[in-house]
Parts: sequence; structure tokens; C-alpha cells
Amino acid sequence: MKFDSRFRHVIAVRYGEVDQQGVVFNAHYMAYIDDTLESWVKTYDGDARDLGWDMMLKRAVIEWHGSAGENDILDIAAAITRWGSSSWEMTCLGSVKGEPVFTSTILYVSVVLGQNEPMETPDEIRELFGLAVVMPQ
Repeated sequence: MKFDSRFRHVIAVRYGEVDQQGVVFNAHYMAYIDDTLESWVKTYDGDARDLGWDMMLKRAVIEWHGSAGENDILDIAAAITRWGSSSWEMTCLGSVKGEPVFTSTILYVSVVLGQNEPMETPDEIRELFGLAVVMPQ
């Protein structure tokens, strides 16, 4: 499955991330997704903290289509697939050598930096992430 991704992130799978079955241990995928989002936010021309903004994960759904192993290069395509006023969903498609490994949809809530109080997502962040992408069926 392909979609109009807004950001791509590449991760080399390390020895310590692989379980006894020879594939990436499932919990590491959440770290890969988090790393993708963090890398995307770092492309902001400035410091997102200066906006008084942060985000918190509210829900995570991951579906596996294959697996990644030691020394594989995991290519993660990401896009926002839904915008609310304070919440938004990011969908990631992970693949190795063009073969699908996982799909994830993460629901985030924009919050006041250093607090759990929801806030409207700043325009600067919306602009960074771009318009919501429609996922193919």
C-alpha cells in the first residue's frame, strides 16, 4: 500500500532490537514511530517549544504485514490523515525493500508544553505537517 506521504524516515535495525525469532521485537515499532514523529518535528524552522506546544499519544493501532530483521533498512512513510482542533492522527507505513512491514495510526492530542491541558494545534505545526492525506482503501 502506498499513499501521499509528507515525511519519510529511514531506520537501520540494530542487533539489540531483534528477538529470538530473528525479527524486530514488536515494542520497538512504537519507538520507531516516535522517532519518525520527532524527526519530522525537528524539521520545523525554529523550536516548536517556543510555541508553548507539545503532544501526547492517546491511541495507537499497529497492524503487521511482514517483519524486519537485523540490518534491514526500515523505510517509514508518514502523513497526517485526520485533523481535529486539538487532536490529529498520523499514519505510518513501514516497509523493507518495498515490501510492507507495518501500518500504524496514532492519535495525538496537542497539549500545553509541560502540562496535560489540551490546546488547539498551532498553525505553524499544521503548516509543517500539511493537509490531511486520504488513505487508499
